[in-house]
Amino acid sequence: MRLCLYEPDIPQNCGAILRLGACMGAPVDIIEPCGFPLDDRRMRRAGMDYMERVELTRHNSWQRYLECRQGENRHGDNRQGRLLLLTTRAETAYCEFAYRVGDSIMVGRESAGVPDAVHRAADARLIIPMRAGLRSINVAMAAAMVLGEALRQTLTFPR
Repeated sequence: MRLCLYEPDIPQNCGAILRLGACMGAPVDIIEPCGFPLDDRRMRRAGMDYMERVELTRHNSWQRYLECRQGENRHGDNRQGRLLLLTTRAETAYCEFAYRVGDSIMVGRESAGVPDAVHRAADARLIIPMRAGLRSINVAMAAAMVLGEALRQTLTFPR
């Protein structure tokens, strides 16, 4: 299971997701450009001392990320697992989806989500059901909720 951040805007959310990845053993992909320098002190504060424990791969563009997914990672593993996009434009609830080991869970920019090209590239689009009239859940919280369900279903929580 992997986490993927598409052009993150808020350093504290990015740091929290990197910490989540470190604690859960989920590698993290960051698709740049980010709305802040990746060494931002606010991100480091949110990630605390877990930043050195996460397997992080930076991609300088959406195109480079796609090229990387089609190739092999630094461990020789093929990254052709499914790309699962968390979006308010989805119809499938994240808790009704059947996850597989190797899936990549993507969250979009806090300010704008992801462009249509990313929506089209996703193998599945998932939504977190919530009360009517509210826009969205914080991306770090959303990533944690969905990653937790994916790890539960695939019996791959770290031990």
